[in-house]
Amino acid sequence: MVEMNMIQSLNSALETMLEKDENVVIFGEDVGYFGGVFRVTDGLQEKHGEHRVFDAPLAEGGIAAIAFGMGLNGLRPVAEIQFADYIFPAYDQIVNEIAKLRHRSGGEFSTPVTIRTPAGGGIKGGHHHSQSPESQFTHTPGLKVVYCSNPNNAKGLLTSAIECNDPVIFFEPKRCYRGPFYGDPHNVPTWKNHPKGEVPEGYYSIPLEQAEVVREGDACTVIAWGAMVHVCEQAIKDSGINAELIDLQTLVPWDRDTVVNSIKKTGRCVIVHEAPKTSGFGAEMIASIQERCFWHLEAPIIRVTGWDTPFPHTTEWDYLPNPERIAEAIKKTQEA
Repeated sequence: MVEMNMIQSLNSALETMLEKDENVVIFGEDVGYFGGVFRVTDGLQEKHGEHRVFDAPLAEGGIAAIAFGMGLNGLRPVAEIQFADYIFPAYDQIVNEIAKLRHRSGGEFSTPVTIRTPAGGGIKGGHHHSQSPESQFTHTPGLKVVYCSNPNNAKGLLTSAIECNDPVIFFEPKRCYRGPFYGDPHNVPTWKNHPKGEVPEGYYSIPLEQAEVVREGDACTVIAWGAMVHVCEQAIKDSGINAELIDLQTLVPWDRDTVVNSIKKTGRCVIVHEAPKTSGFGAEMIASIQERCFWHLEAPIIRVTGWDTPFPHTTEWDYLPNPERIAEAIKKTQEA
């Protein structure tokens, strides 16, 4: 085990898979010589050559289409979309072609395509560099959707995504890349995340559709993914309530058993995500939880989310769920 931040762990996963499987290729905007805008692919082209790690034009639709063709012909492409906000020009290729090939071909063909993309706010990126569009893809049958949260699961989940024979949209919370604090930078926060974690040096994987119980508790179940997992950890401490925290990790397919077992124990639930509230993935989870846990719930399920507005620039810390809002929601579940 070595200590890594998320950028280093993702790089390690890519390096490991390039060495393990000659069919793995990596490409995207600036991922080759420059090593990616966030440096996740740094050094990979130099070691593995331009035929396996290479730059693509500024054309997301073309990137997805090329990945589709590669996957169809036996390769395992890992395509990077530079920001999740830029993924929409590729939306048609992803949802109408990549996601549907296995079904269209009656299982004769598959598309083992991994599309990596940095998502979420917290870096002063404004409208076009801060969105969390995961629910745009959880609604598309044929896709797996993964959202890592820390160095350890970033490497393990990315490894599993690359090895998966189905296409995977792999979201990376950019504010966790190097571990910045999660409070308003103009006000010194009392809470910080841990930028590095213990990560195995060699090959290892974390099964998709497996959630992680980050913190055990019996008073309330708090569910989150991405950067919000760290914010929820602080919120639980601030609330003084013995809540259980689940990092969902994979949104499609999500680990219903872990979530249901937790809620049957606690009787209460708070779901937290950065994306806007309306039609966010939390709504789908609530519907599914109600079907399975109705008689075990002691209080209404509460969502703490981003607001139903375009992502702001100067007021992003008011937009993003913070420990205060989450702690208030946890306390509210105890009033019923």
